[in-house]
Amino acid sequence: MSPVADDGATVALDRFLRSLAARDASLDTIRAYRTAVGAYLHWLAEHDVDWHRPPRPDLRGYLATLGRGAARTTVAQRLAAIRSFHRWATREGLAPGDPWGAIATPRLPRRLPRVLEAEQITRLLDVVEADLEAAASGDRPERVALATALALRDRSLVETAYAAGLRISELAAADLGSLDLRRREIRVMGKGRKERIGLLGAPAAAAMEAYLVDGRPELVARREADRGPLPTAVFLNHLGDPLGVRGLRFRLDRLFRAAGLPAGVSPHTLRHSFATHLLDGGADLRVVQELLGHEDLATTQVYTHVSPARMRDAYQAAHPRARREPAVER
Repeated sequence: MSPVADDGATVALDRFLRSLAARDASLDTIRAYRTAVGAYLHWLAEHDVDWHRPPRPDLRGYLATLGRGAARTTVAQRLAAIRSFHRWATREGLAPGDPWGAIATPRLPRRLPRVLEAEQITRLLDVVEADLEAAASGDRPERVALATALALRDRSLVETAYAAGLRISELAAADLGSLDLRRREIRVMGKGRKERIGLLGAPAAAAMEAYLVDGRPELVARREADRGPLPTAVFLNHLGDPLGVRGLRFRLDRLFRAAGLPAGVSPHTLRHSFATHLLDGGADLRVVQELLGHEDLATTQVYTHVSPARMRDAYQAAHPRARREPAVER
């Protein structure tokens, strides 16, 4: 049985989901929104409530139902999907407005993003360099060539992710036509099909060039002739096929563990670190917003937190008793 009992609501939900797909929302996002909004519309239909103009008491009743046995994060995610649906319906002229605008909904505590220190980034890159050295010491030429190509790829992957602050989906989608190594730039298509330019520092550009010259051709050569046209993706797997999001995540997670980084570090941590380190170095907030591809400056402002190291240094430099040695009892 469809989760939506009312035909008009079913049509509206289908159109809403198609609009998400047209904005390049991920399949996981579309699936989550279908579940959340579908359950909400079904509840309204069961209680004989018009979804176009649900009264405030009914919305409070649904909120109470939604909160039973569900984590606050789950409730917040489902409400975000429902409000997105109502805003879309308003823009499409299907409803007079967002009925949830006047309802007090639970808010999640603001959490600071996990960020790596510069020393931890160096440790991560040291792991890749160790892989390169280990590859060169092999005794079978064919294995040396493959291991070297993969290590060159992984070094370029880490350097590019950190230098340009790319999402893992953007790394997977990067193709050869998006690169301009002379200008040290990579063009990516972010959320909402918004194109932006990512900048590559000298180490990232050098790592990318080494991979394109000495690594990627080796991976392409391993591709079977009957597998169709040659891929244009920048990052390839050991079979010469594009390295997808799951493959990228698997490789980066392996490197994180090998570098001894804390549990919970993810590929997105490199993006968080990129933004935080730029702001720590004095970059303008709007420049960081543009580099991250954020639509709203408020999204970027989460990175304006002061890092513990900077806080400690400022305290030591400014507080009159911060560096004073305690008196020794006699």
